Amino acid sequence: MARRKTFIPPRRRCFPVPFDTALKIEARWFTSILMDPSSSAMIRSLFLNKEALEKGAVRPDVPDQRVAKVGILGAGMMGAGIATVSAQAGIDVVLLDRDQAAADQGRAHVEAYLDAGIKRKKVTPEKKAEVLGRVLATPDYAALAGCDLIVEAVFEDPAVKADGTKRAEAVSADTAVFATNTSTLPIGDLATASVRAENFIGIHFFSPVEKMMLVEIIKGRETGDIAVAKALDFVRQIRKTPIVVNDARFFYANRCIIPYIIEGVMMLAEGVEPALVENAAKMMGMPLGPLQLNDETSIDLGVKIAMATRSALGDAYPESAAKADTVLFKLFELGRLGRKAKAGYYAYDDKGKRQGIWPGLRETWPPAADQPDVQDGKHRLILAQVLEAVRALEEGVLTDVREGDVGAILGWGFMPWSGGPFSWLDRIGAAAAVDLCQALSQRHGPRFAPPALLIDMAKSGATFYGGPPAEKAA
Repeated sequence: MARRKTFIPPRRRCFPVPFDTALKIEARWFTSILMDPSSSAMIRSLFLNKEALEKGAVRPDVPDQRVAKVGILGAGMMGAGIATVSAQAGIDVVLLDRDQAAADQGRAHVEAYLDAGIKRKKVTPEKKAEVLGRVLATPDYAALAGCDLIVEAVFEDPAVKADGTKRAEAVSADTAVFATNTSTLPIGDLATASVRAENFIGIHFFSPVEKMMLVEIIKGRETGDIAVAKALDFVRQIRKTPIVVNDARFFYANRCIIPYIIEGVMMLAEGVEPALVENAAKMMGMPLGPLQLNDETSIDLGVKIAMATRSALGDAYPESAAKADTVLFKLFELGRLGRKAKAGYYAYDDKGKRQGIWPGLRETWPPAADQPDVQDGKHRLILAQVLEAVRALEEGVLTDVREGDVGAILGWGFMPWSGGPFSWLDRIGAAAAVDLCQALSQRHGPRFAPPALLIDMAKSGATFYGGPPAEKAA
């Protein structure tokens, strides 16, 4: 007869002190955490401000604009993701692409996502059938006739987007709102293809759509309140968090993300150890180092953005970006396009799992004998993002510091412990931030020069969440 094994519970870790003393120790630690500035900053940004934005803190005062039927142009990864979250929210979806096969492939993405949910016991077969029943995959533009919102999610090519805009507006109602999912192209330029510019708006989703909580809504020069309200109500329906910004190249999120990547790549080109670049960012609380983030977003996309920006800015193209381009273009030539190619700054196995920094990186860009102080690396990578956030507020692209903080954390994972770039600046103080910027500017160039808004706040002692300069700017 087999001997039954006796279950012995694992040893629990505990303080070797009396219970009353343990309660005092726990209370002191809890108080320490509660009084830490990070607690109040995170509570403000991730609970109070986030909830306020989701409830319509910046919504125009117009009647309810909830979406009943959405048309999506482009059934690729982004378009299919938008279709998935829309159908799950109870919205009827017309998923359109160039031919039936391409449209069906987008619908198959929705089905695969639901099947994965069934495996995790998050979705029932009945729910899957209900959601899929709301998705019509078709190449026929006439199917868009009943849509009150149309979201274009095609290639980042102005000509392709203009063609989709004209064909969709030709068959849709005059009251339908047309949204472009561009991540870099100015909304005002794209709106020139529209016959109803007041109903034209940008709705920038982050990839993967199903997981990313932030949606960036961009107002063009002629965008009306109805279009803004429609976009906000749609984002609320699909249970995402919206921020509203004004039109400018790269808008808000990418405006801050791109300099972060560029700074990291430039440090590599200068001879900084790749591991120092990555770990300096992670030590500050960034979820991904700039090199890994570039791998995730893809090297070829970075090359396309660099070429388009260089073409648009001409002689005004930043020297720092040009230095980073030498690295980007070399990796592109080598076919190291990032994680999707299983080759980038990092090495990957056959399944796409990271295997560490690619050894050839140090061979192609040999590390200098004298490495910079880690603190200097931290400040460069963080201020590259923070200063762009301040400039966006200063220029009126961003109109509310709450949106700047919530958007930074949800959009690209900016140091969640800080509460966001504006909360972080309030924590260290504008005067200390200006001193830090001036020191970095002397060592690394004028891109770190403190914005006028920050200088004014340093003189007056104001903060972004209180004080005359902050109230005026926001």
